[in-house]
Amino acid sequence: MKLLNTYDTRTEGESAEQKLVGERRLASERDGTETIYNLFGIPSWFNFYRLGMYDLDQLQQIVEQKKNNQPYDQARHQEILKLLNVVAKNYELKIPEHWL
Repeated sequence: MKLLNTYDTRTEGESAEQKLVGERRLASERDGTETIYNLFGIPSWFNFYRLGMYDLDQLQQIVEQKKNNQPYDQARHQEILKLLNVVAKNYELKIPEHWL
């Protein structure tokens, strides 16, 4: 398990924890005078998508448009892919070919 995200409130953290598939854990931590909630889980594209991270919902729309030969925002597609390359490297994931 790895740290996937940090939340300001317990409610946000617990809600996100319920979205994850596989092993997961929510841990609180005092940061000065505030408590933060660290969400640990299995790093996967599915879990990141369920958490609403890294613009994966927008990528899904772009991939569908591209697949159906519809016009799509190529610049935004490339921006998202650049971000996902960093995420893939950090979490040792592979970007699916159909996203490219």
